[in-house]
Amino acid sequence: MTSALFTPAKLGRHTLANRIFLPPLTRCRSSQPGDIPNDLMATYYRQRASAGFMVTEGTVIEPRGRGYAWTPGIYTPEQVSGWRKTTDAVHAAGGVIFCQLWHVGRVSHPALQPNGEAPVAPSALQARSVKVFIPTGEGTGELVQPGLPRALSVEEIKEIVHLYAAAAQNAIDAGFDGVEIHSANGYLPNQFLSMHTNQRQDEYGGSLNNRLRFLKEIVEAVAEAIGAERVGVRFAPLFTSTDDTNRTYLGLVEDNPHETYLAAVSMLENAGVAYVSIAEADWDDAPEMPESFRQAVRSAFSGAILYAGKYTAEKAHRIVDAGLGDFIGFGRPFIANPDLPARIAHDWPLNPLDAATMYGGTDKGYTDYPVYQAPTANGA
Repeated sequence: MTSALFTPAKLGRHTLANRIFLPPLTRCRSSQPGDIPNDLMATYYRQRASAGFMVTEGTVIEPRGRGYAWTPGIYTPEQVSGWRKTTDAVHAAGGVIFCQLWHVGRVSHPALQPNGEAPVAPSALQARSVKVFIPTGEGTGELVQPGLPRALSVEEIKEIVHLYAAAAQNAIDAGFDGVEIHSANGYLPNQFLSMHTNQRQDEYGGSLNNRLRFLKEIVEAVAEAIGAERVGVRFAPLFTSTDDTNRTYLGLVEDNPHETYLAAVSMLENAGVAYVSIAEADWDDAPEMPESFRQAVRSAFSGAILYAGKYTAEKAHRIVDAGLGDFIGFGRPFIANPDLPARIAHDWPLNPLDAATMYGGTDKGYTDYPVYQAPTANGA
């Protein structure tokens, strides 16, 4: 394969073997109680270590940051030790892996919060167009509407900024190569950034610069803790994701996303982070990301630029060859094909995805997908 997709590339302090990455994919397999990463998760990531690099599923930075049952954390010693199994396994296989730092903010429910309290958010506005997954018993749960959040005080906002930095340091202590700050899909940093969910009248609300302040402080605190070259940030500027039945948008689309997100990207450029990751629409008839936006991001940001969102191999080759993106993420195909880079390079057929096993469960639909086996001479 002569495409730039299979040439080495720089990402922060790393030179990566290819430009295919595993994007963050929630799988809900952590051990309970305690949301602790386990051996099964280590196997899952090790199997996919042929990616240029990987980003973990969303990993909760504090107890109030959880919005879905059985998602892992990075704020207790047991969680840090659990993640060490994954990083050791990935590094032994020659891989590079970042931890996605996650706080869901208002996209939660009292059943998932400490002491059954209300979720926290920039403003007391309920998330009505999404569902969260709460546990109802051992290995069972149900989808429910998020609870009404309460607005954070300025003091609490400052505390959460420190919690991001602490989680980043925990990630490095767990052996991760870096961290990604999840600022997409309607979660807490996105809630502060969005004019639709931030109605504050203080220094964290109102103007675009004020709405950017929370993310800026997180980025600066995390960069100070572990180094800017170990930091990436994920956005979903134009469209995010949807469930396939009712087209409920999970993200927040601004009235002027171009202005909002170019300001955010410029802030990241000034901070010197390693990469910006852009999540695109991932349903079948979704509109294309405007090339003008890709070009504006490229002009504004000198680090690595990542894209993901229902990419085909052909589209990935085209974006990288054109110099508009440096790395392309494949989500669902990488779930079902642990050897995805080799399959793309050789144009081998792909395993189908078992959608029923996406969230929660055992090794079925998680670590039991086969690698490609070439047909034998007799066709077997």
